Amino acid sequence: MEATRSTSGGNLSSQREPLVEIRNLRATYPSRRGFLQPRAPDVRILDRFNLEIYQGETLGIVGESGCGKTTLANAILRLIPGLFGTVLYQGQDLVSADNSTLRSLRSNLQIIFQNPFSSLNPRMAVHKLVAEPLVTHTNLRGMKLRESVLSLLEQVGLNEEHINLFAHQLSGGQAQRVAIARALALKPSFLILDEPTSALDVSIQAQIINLLVTLQRKYQLTYLFISHDLGVMQHICDRIAVMHLGEIVEVGNSQDIFQSPRHPYTQALISATPRPVPNSSRQRIVLEGSVPSPASPPSGCKFHTRCRNVLTRCSKDSPNFTIIDQNHKAACHLIPRGSDIGSASV
Repeated sequence: MEATRSTSGGNLSSQREPLVEIRNLRATYPSRRGFLQPRAPDVRILDRFNLEIYQGETLGIVGESGCGKTTLANAILRLIPGLFGTVLYQGQDLVSADNSTLRSLRSNLQIIFQNPFSSLNPRMAVHKLVAEPLVTHTNLRGMKLRESVLSLLEQVGLNEEHINLFAHQLSGGQAQRVAIARALALKPSFLILDEPTSALDVSIQAQIINLLVTLQRKYQLTYLFISHDLGVMQHICDRIAVMHLGEIVEVGNSQDIFQSPRHPYTQALISATPRPVPNSSRQRIVLEGSVPSPASPPSGCKFHTRCRNVLTRCSKDSPNFTIIDQNHKAACHLIPRGSDIGSASV
């Protein structure tokens, strides 16, 4: 894979201003109940969630299925109800914004979904799919609209012969390129990539990743990259945030996370990553037990029920973030208390 991280890492927090700031965000889903059964408490997927995404970086979010990664993506764009807290985009709060303000801001924030065939309308040809945001948010019509659509398709590696095709007539890679062109139509500054390559063949995955890197450099885009594939994230991400049961447990530069992970959960995830070197000496860390339900999360540290180095206090006290290095922080009682920063943004 030729893709490399969009920047050299370094102290992003001192070099750039946050483009997106998430403060004490809470996302809840109403629980279901059966006939004549009492209503159960709502399920909190995100609870007092804090995160900062810096201008021009690629921030990766990694974690097991069900940890809240997609909920976070939908919450940032306010695509789901039941949100409390603050999501600031260039200083403007998306959570409390009225419909008019939200509509004007949404052209700057776009999302590319995991499966392009479920995100593209099967009844619309490619030219209508890509033109739809332009028709909705701009005054382009006629030949100018067609020229803009063709320009967008060329930027993602497609051409005029694809313009009248429908989604079912495209390959997986072509369909994802159409989704990328559609997301770029309004010239956004922030893109959420929710597992953009997991539904594609391995050879096509590399092409899409290289395309995303090229587009980021060309348009100075900021990415929030959600994936299960740590190998891909190591190549493309400047920073990586590890998520467990709706919380960030460790965040740092990509190199720091892979070379010196400090949280037991991060160590287990990285140990499970396939390596191209046969007979590698790295020991696989197997997590025992099942993932706790977000409807009834454990007290204290939410990872303590599966941690092999659990301490007595882990079941009682929720750990604060500890500064490990300049951009490397983790929330674990096993880490010596050098610089405790509480639950500040990461």
